[in-house]
Amino acid sequence: MGDRWHVEVDRSVCIGSGMCVNHAPDAFRLDTARQSHPRTEDRDAGEQVLAAAEGCPVEAITLTLAESGEAVFPPEE
Repeated sequence: MGDRWHVEVDRSVCIGSGMCVNHAPDAFRLDTARQSHPRTEDRDAGEQVLAAAEGCPVEAITLTLAESGEAVFPPEE
């Protein structure tokens, strides 16, 4: 069994670019105000979700390991 990630979007930072939905439509959606939301907060780790987080122009998406809370993206310095 692989890692599970906890996905969060800081909607105070989100600009509604839709890049997350383009990269991972099964993981993110935009509401009527064009704010991003994870479809589920905990999900299997995957390249599309990581690409969505990395591609967010304002780094509004954070990924952590669901079990430990260890940072996946952005990586801890």
